[in-house]
Amino acid sequence: MSEYQYYEFRALDRPLTKDQMAELRDLSSRAHITPVSFVNVYNYADFRGSPRELMEKYFDAFLYLSNWGTRELMFRIPKRLVDLQSISAYCFEETLACWSAGEHVVFAFRSEIEDADWEEGEGWLTSLVQLRSDVMNDDHRCLYLGWLLAAGDGHLDDDEVEPPVPPGLKEMTPSLETLVKFLCLDIDLITAAAERSVSDAQSRLSRKEIATWAGRLSSKEREKVLVRILEGSDPYILSELRKRALSEIRGAGGTEGRSREGDRRTVGELVAKSKVAAQERWKVEAESLAREKTKRDREQAAHRKKYLEHLAGKEEGLWNQVEEHIAAKHHVRYDEAVSLLQDLRDLAAMKGNQPEFSRRMKALHGKYSTRSALVKRFLNAKLL
Repeated sequence: MSEYQYYEFRALDRPLTKDQMAELRDLSSRAHITPVSFVNVYNYADFRGSPRELMEKYFDAFLYLSNWGTRELMFRIPKRLVDLQSISAYCFEETLACWSAGEHVVFAFRSEIEDADWEEGEGWLTSLVQLRSDVMNDDHRCLYLGWLLAAGDGHLDDDEVEPPVPPGLKEMTPSLETLVKFLCLDIDLITAAAERSVSDAQSRLSRKEIATWAGRLSSKEREKVLVRILEGSDPYILSELRKRALSEIRGAGGTEGRSREGDRRTVGELVAKSKVAAQERWKVEAESLAREKTKRDREQAAHRKKYLEHLAGKEEGLWNQVEEHIAAKHHVRYDEAVSLLQDLRDLAAMKGNQPEFSRRMKALHGKYSTRSALVKRFLNAKLL
């Protein structure tokens, strides 16, 4: 297998028609096409279609992964549910692009990973598709991570100022954690950026706020909303309502919880903070490893002591077994003899009989001093 390219498209809001599926089949005879997906793997050729054009025309989500390190993730969202100007603040063409496509906005993440490990593409998009709903609900954390990728990869000048920091960066969802892995984002840079991010709970509307807002709606308006929900023909009604409630309760844009312009940091400041965060992480990891090693050593020592206590009083039998193994003149039996001798040495140390062990070990060495392979094992095991 010379190369690996994985393409996966999803139709999330409306299934594909038979005519659309036929059009897609013309692009690939091998692709697995259903009313809600298009999936293909290429090992010796390239996809004839344009992912960007297919997203604009047919699909709501797309993922691409290659074995040479290129990774792409796209989402299409109805234009009425997003503020293109707000999204644009996070965009940098190399890592997060966004553009208008008719009644929709498409935004695309892209990462180029050096020395990428071989990974299959199946399963990634299922774990990432929740990010589309997050953006429709004014959760811009994934967009900020797209900008942060540009900062970490050196695409931005040090004096470039960060976009608004969304709330909840310290409280990563499973989908955001998957995005970090998919794009291979610098976790220390994320830690540094999250210092200015307030808790996600502070930005969410409370039940009381929602109830108060809903109570101010006229009965006619509530009836209209209920009919739209029960009809089930509009997949965006809930996102639209949340967006409206947030805007009317918190003010234009519903931006409570995001960083103010005066609080924003430069790329240089974030990178410097990320180095400090990395040192802190290494320190914590080293301390954790040291604690784990101490615990393992303590457990092993207790197990060893219990084992040696079991051998106490059986020393003569063990010495006899050593002689039997050596007499066999076989390398495996030599190893078994050395293992028994190590037990006898440690048992003597535990009982305070080291001089007796040294005397018998010296005699054993003298008896078999011409067997170089055996003597070498004695020396390597520090028995002499």
